[in-house]
Amino acid sequence: MKRAWPVLLLAIAAVAGAGAAEAPGLGRRLPSEKRTVVDETTGARIEFLTTDPANDSKPYQTHTTWTADGQWVLMRSDRGGSGPQAFLVNEESGEIVQVTDGAADTGSLNLSRKEMALYYARKASGGPRQLIHVRLDPLLADALAGTVKAPDHYERVVASLPADVRDAGGFSLDADESQLYWGVNLEPPSAAPPRSGRRDVDDRNMDPNQDRAESRRRFEQAGKGRGGIRSIDLRTGAIRPVVEVPFRLGHLQANPFVPGEIVYCHETTGDAPQRMWTVRADGSGNRPLYVETEDEWVTHETFATADEVMFNLMGHLPYLRARPTGLAIVNLRTNAMMLLGQVDEDMGGGRTGGLWHGNGTADGRWAVADSFRGDVYLIDRRNGARRVLTGGHVMKPDHAHPIFSPDARRILIQSGRLTNGASLDLAIVALP
Repeated sequence: MKRAWPVLLLAIAAVAGAGAAEAPGLGRRLPSEKRTVVDETTGARIEFLTTDPANDSKPYQTHTTWTADGQWVLMRSDRGGSGPQAFLVNEESGEIVQVTDGAADTGSLNLSRKEMALYYARKASGGPRQLIHVRLDPLLADALAGTVKAPDHYERVVASLPADVRDAGGFSLDADESQLYWGVNLEPPSAAPPRSGRRDVDDRNMDPNQDRAESRRRFEQAGKGRGGIRSIDLRTGAIRPVVEVPFRLGHLQANPFVPGEIVYCHETTGDAPQRMWTVRADGSGNRPLYVETEDEWVTHETFATADEVMFNLMGHLPYLRARPTGLAIVNLRTNAMMLLGQVDEDMGGGRTGGLWHGNGTADGRWAVADSFRGDVYLIDRRNGARRVLTGGHVMKPDHAHPIFSPDARRILIQSGRLTNGASLDLAIVALP
């Protein structure tokens, strides 16, 4: 009996160690969930990176999604009792590593394009929120080796955030990564507009029988407020104002190619009288970007090239189709605008679909866009030719939000295809 004790103790230790490896926390490693599905309509191979019942969503297509080495894809997830945390999934092996912990704010996650690093905000215990810099190279190496160290081995506090840095539109890294820009709500907390669920917003905005005047009153109310942009020096943590505006600010993004250039929007949860704006990091040159008319519904702007912003002129309501609609490009230098195309979709019940969210390659050759029905279109910018890459991605509980890989050979989407919209998974589709 005495000789059996060491064996028993080793068995208990092994079980305890296995349980600890699965416990939520920084550096937690999860096995591959990869699965390949063939699109029955287009024949495309859809490489699902995640298939867990948890909700897995990618950053918005305005933000970097691949790590600097091009091997890992960033996502937010509520898997395995972690609460909302950020994870990286290796595109080749499928392995998943948790890269945030604690009271992490995963609403805005920023990957460096120059180094293996992640920036995010976290609520400090008993203190203010903090901007955190995570060194990913040592964290990933230690996670894969099973030798994860204390969080302070990988994390650095860049700045403690003042109480008036109340989020409005997230934050974004400057092209030279010397600073980042943070969208803020300058209204008292009690005056912040109530948030509606994604499906509730979509259902109201897509109703073909909605009264235009009532809708505009609803959007006007949702867009009220005072917003601003703050700059944070990533070396010193110093915070300074960039600009303040007399409306609710959203969708803040820095030009990933040109330092010191910012695009943001008037957020109304729908149509805005003037959606897109641009400003320099020193506060100069604040102006509307693409001056829209009363009967245009502009949304989902994102940088396409160093000089261009892609956006959508929505065509999902009868009165909108009385004018040209579709995926569009506006030149930041010349203000020249061009349409890349539109699709017609019968959504049933008198509802019309069309293109919704777009993204482009840095060389200006290709564009990609999802549609209301959940199809993903590839568009050749040289001649406007388009084709469906893959379809049936349901567009709930959120939209597909396609984005090109850094080498422009693959497209990443979030998809409700496998669960019929019960939860999202991340999927890769190669360009033909």
